[in-house]
Amino acid sequence: MTSTLTPPSSATVPGAATDARAGSSFTALTRRVHDLDLMRRRYGYYWTKLVGAVLILAAWVVAFIWIGDSWWQLLSAGVLAIIMTQLGFLGHDAAHRQIFKSGRWNDWTSMIIANLFVGISYGWWRTKHNRHHANPNKVGSDPDIDLGAIAMTPEQATRQRGRLMQWLISHQGWYFFPILLLEGLSLHTEGFRRGLSRGPVERRWVELSLLTARLGGLVALVFLVLPPGKAVAFLAVELAVFGFYLGSSFAPNHIGMPLVSPRLKLDFLRRQVLMSRNVSGGRFMSILMGGLNYQIEHHLFPSMARPSLRKVQPLVAAYCAAEGVPYTQTTLWQSYRVIIRYLNSVGLRGKDPFVCPLVAQRRAL
Repeated sequence: MTSTLTPPSSATVPGAATDARAGSSFTALTRRVHDLDLMRRRYGYYWTKLVGAVLILAAWVVAFIWIGDSWWQLLSAGVLAIIMTQLGFLGHDAAHRQIFKSGRWNDWTSMIIANLFVGISYGWWRTKHNRHHANPNKVGSDPDIDLGAIAMTPEQATRQRGRLMQWLISHQGWYFFPILLLEGLSLHTEGFRRGLSRGPVERRWVELSLLTARLGGLVALVFLVLPPGKAVAFLAVELAVFGFYLGSSFAPNHIGMPLVSPRLKLDFLRRQVLMSRNVSGGRFMSILMGGLNYQIEHHLFPSMARPSLRKVQPLVAAYCAAEGVPYTQTTLWQSYRVIIRYLNSVGLRGKDPFVCPLVAQRRAL
C-alpha cells in the first residue's frame, strides 16, 4: 500500500520564513537523532558482515572447484552474483562513512570491496553517487537520470532517434528490467574506461590493478575449472544476475518520483524527501536491498549506519508529517509498477503523473 502524507495547502509553496522554520526544526530532529545515539558506529555489525562476506566468498570458491565440470555451475554463478551484490551494498556503506570513523579506513575498505571483490571502480562510482546525493532527480545535475538507453525525462524522449529506437523508447517501461541484465557488464567496463581515460585520475594504477586482479582472476578460475562453453555460460549468468539484482535494488529509490527543474531551489529536507521512496518490508527487505529500502532516511542521514535506519524511520516520518512534507513508502512490487508506468509515460512523451503539487507549483516559480 502506498503511503503519502500530503501537506496542507498553506504549506504547499514555502516562503523564506517557512524554509527557515523547516531548517530550524530539522536541526532539532538532527539533535534528537544524536541524543538517541543513532549516529554511532556499529562496529560489531559491520565486522561481522565484512568477515562473514570473506568467509562466504572463500566457501564459494571451494565449492566451485569441488563441483567441477557440471552444468550445476550455472546455479553457482547465480549464488556468486548474489554474494557480489551483497558485497556491493557493504561497499556503498563504507563509501558513505557508515562503517569507520576514519575517512581513510572507509575509503580503502570501499575501494577494496568495490574493485578487488566486486569489480567496480570505487572512484568512478563515488564521483557519480556524490553528485546524485547532492541533487537527486534534478535535471542536468543528477547523473542517475541521464542514461543513454532509457529516457528518464520527457525532454530526453523527444530527442531525434531512428524509428526503431523511438518505438523502443515509447515502450521502455517494459524492457527496463530486462535491460538490467546488461548492467553488470556496464559497471565492469566503466571502471576500466575511467582508469584508461586521459587527464588526472585519483589512484589510477591502484584501481586498475585491483580491477584487473579481480576480473582476470575470476575469468582464469572459471576457465581452469570449466570447459570454454560452460565457462562462457557461467560468466554470462553471473553478470546478468548481478546486474539485475543490483539494478532492481536501486531502481525503486527514485524512478517515478518528482523531477526537479534546474532552476528550482529547494531546502535540504524537501530536496531529499520529495524525490525519494521507501520500500516497506521490514528486516527481510533490509537484507534483500542492503538497507536501500530506507532511502529517505539514508538521504537525510547518509553516514548513519545501516541498522540505525530502521530505528530513525518513525522519527523522520513523524517529522515530515508535522512539516507537511509528503513521505512516500510503497511495497517493492508497487514501486516496480510505478517505474514501468512512469517510464512508459515518459517514452510516450506524456505528462508526468508523479509530480506532487508542491514541486509542480514551485517549478512554476
